[in-house]
Amino acid sequence: MSGAGGSPYAPHTPDETAEMLAAVDADSVEDLFDIPESVRFTDEYGLDARTEQETRREIGALLARNDDLTEFLGRGHYDHYVPSLVDTISQRSEFITSYTQYQPEITQGFLQVLFEYQSLLVELTGLEIANCSMYDAATALAEAALLAKRVRQADGTRVLLPENTREERVSVVENYVAGNDLTVETYPTEDGMVDLDALRETVDDDTLFVYAENPSTEGVIEVSLNEIGAVADDHDALFCLGSDPVALSLLQRPADVGADVVVGDAAVLGMPTSYGMGLGLFACREDFLRQVPGRLVGASEDAAGKRAYTLTLQTREQHIRRERATSNICTNQAWVALRTAIHAAQLGPGGLVDLAEQMVELPRELAGELDDVRGVRAPVNDGHHFREFVAHTDQPAPAVAADLEAEGFAVHAVGDHELQVCVTDANEPAIPDLVAAFEEVA
Repeated sequence: MSGAGGSPYAPHTPDETAEMLAAVDADSVEDLFDIPESVRFTDEYGLDARTEQETRREIGALLARNDDLTEFLGRGHYDHYVPSLVDTISQRSEFITSYTQYQPEITQGFLQVLFEYQSLLVELTGLEIANCSMYDAATALAEAALLAKRVRQADGTRVLLPENTREERVSVVENYVAGNDLTVETYPTEDGMVDLDALRETVDDDTLFVYAENPSTEGVIEVSLNEIGAVADDHDALFCLGSDPVALSLLQRPADVGADVVVGDAAVLGMPTSYGMGLGLFACREDFLRQVPGRLVGASEDAAGKRAYTLTLQTREQHIRRERATSNICTNQAWVALRTAIHAAQLGPGGLVDLAEQMVELPRELAGELDDVRGVRAPVNDGHHFREFVAHTDQPAPAVAADLEAEGFAVHAVGDHELQVCVTDANEPAIPDLVAAFEEVA
């Protein structure tokens, strides 16, 4: 039954609603919400009832309108083959629940998985602390910027990101730091990597946070990580590195190049690219233990001396005073972290390295084949690549991308004459057809 506020899920009586409004000195429920008239919806939804069969037919017809394209997209979303084992184990009833999975009183098993997920990140990054996930790479990056404000001793307001950082990540960081007296600025990149000289000129004593990615947004393996870390350290700024578990299996360990925090998207393991699901990776130095956002699962002993797992730290506003909370994130991606941990365990250390080595070899081979196509030059950026690269086309890139789409392939047009191409173990079998399509349209 709907209450006076119109929601069947908060069925307050009119008297109760009136009493609450009086307590906050409001005349109506609408006074509590600042919703512009232009975006308010006050009409009926006009949805006709459907039977299950009718609904299935209608949704089936809607889905049939999707283009059936082979994706070579990348740029933050990477499709690796996910073994059936991941589905089988992660969909066991013990792990599927509408209740919060990591409550210690109901599930030691889930806490153990999250502990092992954290342990995986600690081993890959070389940093001492990893939390049991954030929403996605963008929220992890934004939380790292706020961490910098809490832990840096000197004053500083500038958050520096490479100019080729993906727009959605920049936007999330800008939203997070708004109201925290921080400003988000970018510094130049060159050939897909950090322009070190320009970075040195940009960083000053007002710089709080320096972010870099390895591999970069354009798929280039960064070669100046030690120098970037030194520039940040010289000005007492926090050095944050963006990466992912597959890349970290092969590339330099962040701890060895001076990184204070590592962020990224761990959903490259265990999840398909569908639906935009992410898994924010967050690891940092032990010095920041009590300032880590989100939750940490720790290993302990129960009253009988047996090993037990428990939420060791959860400094969010639901558990401590709001002004002392490290984050307003109220949940995490526990089930996605579960899938990532299962996939990583299935691959094992050797399998992870083999997969990572493939991610270097495949783009090198594909770029070489595309470079032989008339009107195409690949890769544009000098250096080693991981999963993806930028290719130059003599024809306008948007037109080439559209023609490739007509041939059944999706790639990103990232400039007037630049396409970005991503290749993994998932789309590798389609490489010959993609090259043939380039020969037709480029």
